[in-house]
Amino acid sequence: MKIAVLSGKGGTGKTLVSVNLAAVAKESIYIDCDVEEPNGHLFFKPKDIESERISIKIPYVNETACNGCRKCGDFCKFNALAYINSKLLVFDEVCHSCGGCVLICPEKALTEKDKFIGEVQRGVSENVTVITGMLNTGEASGIPIIKNILDDIPTDKGFAFIDCPPGSSCIVMESIKDADYCIFVAEPTLFGVHNLNMVYDLVTLFNKPHGVVLNKCLKGENPAENFCKEKGIQILGKIPYNNELGTLNSDALISVRENKKYHALFSNLLQTVTKEVQHEAVTNS
Repeated sequence: MKIAVLSGKGGTGKTLVSVNLAAVAKESIYIDCDVEEPNGHLFFKPKDIESERISIKIPYVNETACNGCRKCGDFCKFNALAYINSKLLVFDEVCHSCGGCVLICPEKALTEKDKFIGEVQRGVSENVTVITGMLNTGEASGIPIIKNILDDIPTDKGFAFIDCPPGSSCIVMESIKDADYCIFVAEPTLFGVHNLNMVYDLVTLFNKPHGVVLNKCLKGENPAENFCKEKGIQILGKIPYNNELGTLNSDALISVRENKKYHALFSNLLQTVTKEVQHEAVTNS
């Protein structure tokens, strides 16, 4: 069961929710797809870490064979190739690794070489298998790393919680495309509603079943809750604004492993999510 946890911006509590849901499950996988700034591993502190380098293919020019026909540059819609001063230049920062330039070159002057863009780390923290994607600083896209992670999820671990990047960009789409269910995490403010609406539009575009966890809840008006009621979004649970919970989180401690009341809170949330997923499965069968 693949559960994607997402939010319209950083700081809403997305990692708080995904880490604690993974920790409270009997057996689970936690997958950090926020490859630009992964931080779930700081909570889990996994052991027995294995690392895999991730690479993409970029063009490599044989200058002797190149005759300057410019067919490769004309083909590339991302302007990753340019023939300047009798020399073919490759701008690998904007290359999308499609391989088309290599195929179209009449002189076979282009081949491909590996460019390492990051790594995937896999380790264990008690009942949780922890998988973390890490994109090298300055790289344009983490999609190849996310694909590597999500194409190889073990199927014998029960729940797989996908901690998505914030926002609604291409890397978020890649993170949720195979999810069975999506959990939004939202703050109880007008700004929180704006960002919740972003990911709500994305998830409905993908036709994914979904619900929301309202975080940092206070007494009084809650614009995010009102938005959910207007849109008919299932409210899976509410997490109160709490100094103790905030302190545990800022100290990179897993709340369900530190305090019984938080264990009960996230256990109830997991039960609710499980029922929702099962209901959707029966409805769509």
